[in-house]
Amino acid sequence: MAVHAVVFDVGNVLYRWDPRFLFEKLIPDHQERNWFLENVVTFDWHAQHDVGRPLAAMVAELSATYPDHAHLIEAYVDRWLETIPGPVPGVHALVEQLAGRNVPLFAITNFGVEFWELFRPTAPVIDHFGDIVISGVEKMIKPDPAIYSLALQRFGLEPGTALFIDDREENIHASEGEGFVGHHFTDADTLADILRSHGLIA
Repeated sequence: MAVHAVVFDVGNVLYRWDPRFLFEKLIPDHQERNWFLENVVTFDWHAQHDVGRPLAAMVAELSATYPDHAHLIEAYVDRWLETIPGPVPGVHALVEQLAGRNVPLFAITNFGVEFWELFRPTAPVIDHFGDIVISGVEKMIKPDPAIYSLALQRFGLEPGTALFIDDREENIHASEGEGFVGHHFTDADTLADILRSHGLIA
């Protein structure tokens, strides 16, 4: 079956994201910053919010474990938008091209509900998307195969008809197992070539 719809990841596909962007401002020392990101505000800790855990509980628990770093843990919530410095270069122009050709657009994203509420008003490109599966809402997280099955059902897509774009290979492999055509995102130019190969942009 021909691909006729495109499903995007959000973080590091549509928008750059890394806690380091914030903590480079708050922890000047390189070694201290690396230790903090490897031991305190880690990707695994952040992922608890992606799967539905409330921020208040997460912050209280982690601050009790690392009381000397409580102010930095709280800053991660208060200044979280500073972890997103802007769009991934070139990708929003591709979204505009797809939208201009009436290609159905959707997203599957690992995103906590509270952070999504902060982020969504800053992201007008998402206005082009017909629906978005958000992990924190569904309480399931990529690469759980169930989130891809849910997305196909929600988006009204048959297996083999949707290109899924994600920056993490494990997410691509899992999506392909559920019926998506996967593309491991590296940069906008390579993505543009893939979209052209499917006849989705000129």
